[in-house]
This record gives sequence, C-alpha cells and structure tokens, in this order.
Amino acid sequence: MALLTEKEIIEGLSKLEGWGQEGNQIVRQFKFKNFVESMGFVTKVAILAERVDHHPDILIEYSKVTITLSTHSEGGLTEKDLSLANEIQESA
Repeated sequence: MALLTEKEIIEGLSKLEGWGQEGNQIVRQFKFKNFVESMGFVTKVAILAERVDHHPDILIEYSKVTITLSTHSEGGLTEKDLSLANEIQESA
C-alpha cells in the first residue's frame, strides 16, 4: 500500500470531522459522559479494527478516548488510515 501525498492527506482530513495530522499519523480525541461510555466506544473501535486488520493506538482517560492512526508497516499514512478513521467517526 502506497503512502499518501500531503495533498491526499489534506483532502482526506477535510472529509473527517475533528481529525488532525501529527507528523506521520492522524489523531482525534473523542469525549464521552463517563468511563463506561468510553469503554463501549473502545470496544466498537476494536471490532472495526480487527475486521480490517488495521489497529490504532488508543489512549483511554476516563471520559476521553484518543485514537491515533498510522500504517506502521509503511512508515506513514495510507488509505487504510483514512478509511478506518471514517468508520470510527461513524461509530462514535
């Protein structure tokens, strides 16, 4: 899978609400009412990620969940990252 160009990353991020680029990864923080809602969301993300065999880094801070995506095997961002970000966004 090919790395995205900077133009492709900007275009892809313009279609995703709340996601931003940090170096060679994209990141979004989701906020929930409480820890249980956060964990429910993380479970949904885990199922999505496993289905496409593309696993994000996940940071859980009580009512906040930060998702970080990058295609580690390629050393940067690919279409897999934008696609999974879109699926995650839709499940929030």
